[in-house]
Amino acid sequence: MIYFYVGIAGSLGAMLRYGVGLAFYQADAVFPVSTLIINLAGSFLLAWLTASIFHAVKLSPAMKTAIGTGFVGSFTTFSTLSVETINLFQDERQLLAVFYVLISIFGGLAMSKLGYRAVVRSESE
Repeated sequence: MIYFYVGIAGSLGAMLRYGVGLAFYQADAVFPVSTLIINLAGSFLLAWLTASIFHAVKLSPAMKTAIGTGFVGSFTTFSTLSVETINLFQDERQLLAVFYVLISIFGGLAMSKLGYRAVVRSESE
């Protein structure tokens, strides 16, 4: 049954990812803004869910996996980040490619920290 939950949640996450990607899509963009926004938002979301909902609401391990791995996992996309980075290198935009990787990694960590802090702050108020 867990495969069904992950599949349904993954479908929803993929559809949301596509919609957000379209909202930030720019045909002539030299920098992959939409993927960066999606991955940073997903980092925040997973940390927030882990620190709040997964502790406050009694969910089965299958549902936690469906939400975390299925929904958030399909919303974010490491493979697209990788391909876009290679494309930047091939287009001889090395500094932009390095910046993209660094902001994706360190920005993702920062957004995760913000996601956890958002829960800690709301609990202390």
